[in-house]
Amino acid sequence: MRRTGLNRRAFLGATVAVGLVPGVAQAASPLTIAVISDLNGSYGSTEYDQRVHDAIRSIRTLTPDLVICTGDMVAGQKTGPHLSDQQIAAMWQAFHVAVTHPLTDAGIPLLVTPGNHDASAYPGFQAERRAFDRTWTENAPQVEILDGERYPFRYAASHKGILLIGLDITVAGRLPVEEMEWLDGLLRDEGDRHDVRLVFGHLPVWPVTQGRENDVIGDPDFMTLLVNRRVDAYLSGHHHGWYPARKDGVLLLSQACLGGGPRKYIGGERAERGFGLLKLGTGKGLAFSSRAAPDYTVPIGQSRLPAQIGRGSAGLVLFSRDAPDL
Repeated sequence: MRRTGLNRRAFLGATVAVGLVPGVAQAASPLTIAVISDLNGSYGSTEYDQRVHDAIRSIRTLTPDLVICTGDMVAGQKTGPHLSDQQIAAMWQAFHVAVTHPLTDAGIPLLVTPGNHDASAYPGFQAERRAFDRTWTENAPQVEILDGERYPFRYAASHKGILLIGLDITVAGRLPVEEMEWLDGLLRDEGDRHDVRLVFGHLPVWPVTQGRENDVIGDPDFMTLLVNRRVDAYLSGHHHGWYPARKDGVLLLSQACLGGGPRKYIGGERAERGFGLLKLGTGKGLAFSSRAAPDYTVPIGQSRLPAQIGRGSAGLVLFSRDAPDL
């Protein structure tokens, strides 16, 4: 188990909220979290789109207490030609220059979870997973780690009454039994000690965008675990589309991408690039929003999003569709 000192930051709440989740327990003190996802460009690229640099600059001006990245920070995962160790290291160095270092220099911790393009658990990508392990061990955030035995692939952190759990979800389908048991035990032991419980991983529970319908967890037992252990929100990437839904009391937040490839929603138009924002401990529940590219001054309008995606147990209904774009 690994523990590090927590970087305490004053709250300077400049969050734009377009949705509120009443009934969520309040954090011990106000907390703002920015959420970024899917920043990678073309295979092997060591350059980042200007929109990525602008997003990080915008996040720095918002001074959030921390940033979560739900995966796909660099552009790996092809069966051939495989990238060399030097090429993989160069991609990570470019990411740290563009993202990690500007946030760290501003005193903003960055918590990450592996994506399929930077640490795929499918066979053949062991070198990329080794590089992911190495680079995030060297660039570990200054937060309190409650369980870091398998950091940076999965871990639990604590900050201002918020339990933050990162999962290793790069393979579609049910989580391994051991992973489910670890998550259940962690939430059982630590959940009641925290006011708010957030879980994040790369793949969503249910599909949001076209062409990614099968790239999901798709496991009702996973949702049941989140519900029974009173998880407040699950944050995901991979589908390249911002979509807030509430299912069985759990907020499911699919993140927009910052890199290439915004996708069309299932039954809707093409998503926008952007990043997410969460604001907790304001007395109004959990407030959520996104900031849309290119200038990141306004949220992605809820009116652009499908009112419903899918049906039955896998169906999602847009949450707070009529909430004002504040």
